Amino acid sequence: MTILIDEPIWPAHDTVWAHLVSDASYDELHAFAAAQDIPRRGFDHDHYDVPESRWHDLVAAGAEPVTGLDLARRLERSGLRVSQRAKRGL
Repeated sequence: MTILIDEPIWPAHDTVWAHLVSDASYDELHAFAAAQDIPRRGFDHDHYDVPESRWHDLVAAGAEPVTGLDLARRLERSGLRVSQRAKRGL
């Protein structure tokens, strides 16, 4: 399994958030998220946004903690990264 999670440092909605990704496939990412009861509405083009309150549970379930920079680099190398331009439809 190649599910990665970065530090929960992104503030929004009265909490901080982490990013959950796969560097292998979206199918793997969606399957892991579903098994951990992460709602599909948390998926944002190439990652799930997950609240800090879920971070330890996701690591215990097998997500590999990495830095945000490492997560971005590995996602880019995998070919699964969706650019900000593409997310905005540019």
